[in-house]
Amino acid sequence: MRQLIITLLIAASGVCWSLVYVDSIRTGFKQKTYCMPLFALGLNIAWEGIYAYTDLFVRGTIGAQAIANAVWFLLDIFIVVTYFKFGREEAEGELGRKWFVPWSVLVLVACIVLQFLFIAEFGDVAGEKYSAYLQNIAMSVAYLYMLNRRKSSKGQTMLIAVSKCIGTLTPTIYGTMEGNTFILVTGIICFIFDVIYIYFLHGIKKKERDAAEGNACTSCA
Repeated sequence: MRQLIITLLIAASGVCWSLVYVDSIRTGFKQKTYCMPLFALGLNIAWEGIYAYTDLFVRGTIGAQAIANAVWFLLDIFIVVTYFKFGREEAEGELGRKWFVPWSVLVLVACIVLQFLFIAEFGDVAGEKYSAYLQNIAMSVAYLYMLNRRKSSKGQTMLIAVSKCIGTLTPTIYGTMEGNTFILVTGIICFIFDVIYIYFLHGIKKKERDAAEGNACTSCA
């Protein structure tokens, strides 16, 4: 029974994160923007690319997690495309637009280096777990920052927000079942930030709907 619960939690996490990526791609191209903050995107694509390669070509294991990492890595590439295609328009000032590509590449490279440092320091197994939760906290904060900077729900959907929350919460539960205190504490921190993000995103979307309805009523009058 315990193993069945863990399997179901892993599957739920996989589905939820897949929804995050697919809806980020769909919304990005539809709204002509990017839906994942740069540091979140860099940490994500580095983590998934490195561990997909490690599982498939170094360890030689073709498990559910290895396949998921490989699929997510490919989806991340499309999110990177939306970032470079539309992100320059959101860069602040002439200097920000001029240095948009070099700065973005620097961040992506830094994220890759950080992931390799985790492997060098903790090994690929422990490094995979611990880096995943630390970067999820960073991602949750980055989404909050993006919401505050844009002052709108542009590039952000409730499907992405809720799926990200559940996608991290489910492995936190089975990590806790295995007695890992680090996963429990970092998972709780991440959950708190995710709930705050969902709350504020919902509030902004409600204001936008109310404003749109008010404008529609004014036009009708």
